[in-house]
This record gives sequence, structure tokens and C-alpha cells, in this order.
Amino acid sequence: MSGRIEGKVIAFGETGDLITDISAPRLQYAPRDERIRIRCDEHETVGMFLEANSEPEATYMAVLDDRGVLRLRIVGMSARELLGIRLGETVVVEW
Repeated sequence: MSGRIEGKVIAFGETGDLITDISAPRLQYAPRDERIRIRCDEHETVGMFLEANSEPEATYMAVLDDRGVLRLRIVGMSARELLGIRLGETVVVEW
């Protein structure tokens, strides 16, 4: 099965995460492994992780946080500052 979900960056987290309007119920049929790709602007990451996952510093990743919201994060850095993403930017999830 393949799919596509579109959303927007609606806020920034305290550490510069990009908070989207894509919720867990919308992602219920999406795989969590390398079959899923998440794009925001020209930046893409593969896979979706849980909040507790510990990846190396500077890893760009998609995280389903403990509130059930998709976030885009650069471990140990501000995704907002490094990627220059603005509120309202489109986020595309495909598998």
C-alpha cells in the first residue's frame, strides 16, 4: 500500500523542532521504517521514530512525539535555524 499525507509547520519547539499539524491518527497506516519519506522544503528524511529514540547528533529525523504530533528535528541543534523553515511550510509524508 502506498500513501501520501500533506500538512504544514504550525509551530517551533523550544529547541527549534518543526512542529507539524500531522497527527498520529493521520499516520495510522504509514510505515515507521525506511519505506516512509518526510519532506519539508528541500529537506528529506527517511523513517519515523518515537520520542525516546536516541540518534547521533546532527541527525535530521521525523519524530512522533508523546502528544501524537509529527515533529522534524535535528538532534542537538535547531532545525528552525539550520534549515531556515518558516511557519506554514508544507510537509509531505509519502510511502
